[in-house]
Amino acid sequence: MQFPHVPQQTQLPLFEAFLAQPLAPILKDVAERPWNVEPEAFSELSLRGAAGNCLNLLAPILRELSEDQDARWLTLIAPPASLTQTWLRDAGLNRERILLLQPRGTQSAQQLACEALRLGRSHTVVTWLNPLNSGSRQQLISAARTGDAQSLNIRLG
Repeated sequence: MQFPHVPQQTQLPLFEAFLAQPLAPILKDVAERPWNVEPEAFSELSLRGAAGNCLNLLAPILRELSEDQDARWLTLIAPPASLTQTWLRDAGLNRERILLLQPRGTQSAQQLACEALRLGRSHTVVTWLNPLNSGSRQQLISAARTGDAQSLNIRLG
């Protein structure tokens, strides 16, 4: 038994089919606007699990920040006790570009972070503030914008 020959329609690859369709006017307006390349002033990273595993996940992020082309410091405010000078060295971080700061007296880690951000001598200030309420987050954002810096809060759970 022979089946009648049915001509096959050519199928466009997925992206060609998408690109063949005209963009809706709204999408076209969005596509033509310049992208905002200015980085956010505040970022937060939440890591859960065993402390050693969390540090292993954190190592490449901190290593990249310690090698930043910006001549300013990577500042770590009140890091966890497990983040030692030995760990920094073993993780391959550039320790010559890192400041480890601890609050003194009645000063809180939040206050110290805001001061470090405002001064602008650090390209990134990393904190371990948990919990971090919206008011504290806004203070970090404001300080980061003043010092043209980045605030990164890490939550270890």
